[in-house]
Amino acid sequence: MGIVAATITTSLDGYVAGPNDGPGRGLGDGGERLHYWVFGGPWTYDREPRGEPAGEDKRFLDEGIARVGAIVGGRGTYEAADAWGGENPFGRPFFVVTHRTSDPHDDGFTFVDGVDVAVGQAREAAQGKDVSVMGGADVIRQALRAGLVDELAISIAPMVLGAGKRLFDGFDRPLSLEHVGVRQSPFATHISYRVAG
Repeated sequence: MGIVAATITTSLDGYVAGPNDGPGRGLGDGGERLHYWVFGGPWTYDREPRGEPAGEDKRFLDEGIARVGAIVGGRGTYEAADAWGGENPFGRPFFVVTHRTSDPHDDGFTFVDGVDVAVGQAREAAQGKDVSVMGGADVIRQALRAGLVDELAISIAPMVLGAGKRLFDGFDRPLSLEHVGVRQSPFATHISYRVAG
């Protein structure tokens, strides 16, 4: 049976998005650099990213994707990404955590009320492969609080955003992690942890 692995990119000061994130600006003001590693270098909101990851970034991404059978994400991420243009780009069942499950949404996405229900449905849909909890930060915090996450991978971009949304804002309990591995590239340091206990 697969594991539940939460993955997210942060700035060095712990922000997963800069200020003013939303549709067309999913990573907020100045947040594009968070995902240089995903697109193989600089990109801007003004032009659709066309690059691809290389080296350690590509290996980290490819190995993670190969293990995933289903994805859980938050409503904020879904909306900030503008629902990926109405098409699930991941090729795997995608469960969006939201209290407004009856809202209209595109095919390829399932709206679910509650992170525990979303992870449960994703486990079933993953058919023995891993479930990826991709965020945003609030959904990852909820999954960690509920004890649903087996592994946490944080990619740290070499930048300081100074403001925006932090990964662990409001996280109010100790979290014990065991180091699994680290990978380095010019655009990110990918650190993987096993959630202890």
